[in-house]
Amino acid sequence: MRIALVDDAHAGELLTLRRAAFVSEAQLYDDPHIPPLTQTLHELRDDMARDDVVTVGAWEGHRLVGSLRLEIEGEKATLGRLAVAPDQQGRGVGTSLMFAILQFLPEQVTEVWAFTGKDSKNNLAMYTKHGYTEQYERAAGKLTLTYLRRVLGEVDARNEAAGADDGTR
Repeated sequence: MRIALVDDAHAGELLTLRRAAFVSEAQLYDDPHIPPLTQTLHELRDDMARDDVVTVGAWEGHRLVGSLRLEIEGEKATLGRLAVAPDQQGRGVGTSLMFAILQFLPEQVTEVWAFTGKDSKNNLAMYTKHGYTEQYERAAGKLTLTYLRRVLGEVDARNEAAGADDGTR
């Protein structure tokens, strides 16, 4: 798998990937109007062209199998639209993307935020497993979103300390 920035030439493929990946979320919430399903190609291209947005993709050969969007605001990056092709889910694509984003973040970023629907148990479990902690919930139309945060360096420091404590280092 190759992870790299997604450019405008792949916008159509990105739109298709997101729509396929977010159908299950729309079904979970009985809402076919969630933003990843209603965004137009023009809106996606405008979003990708923003200076404060980074879009990262995972490719298997020539196929885009995963992506995520980062919005940079000072010392904070917000991860959103984490999408994995339905036939690739559960194979570590999303996890690989979550860790690969670190190389695309400006040096000043000290924390990464993520959000997902409060009933998206698999998503919440994945974020929590990788060092994100739940911070608060906020209503967004019919949906309630859970916001999570990962302070960069904290998780690594905890893991290193745990390794030192259990004699594995």
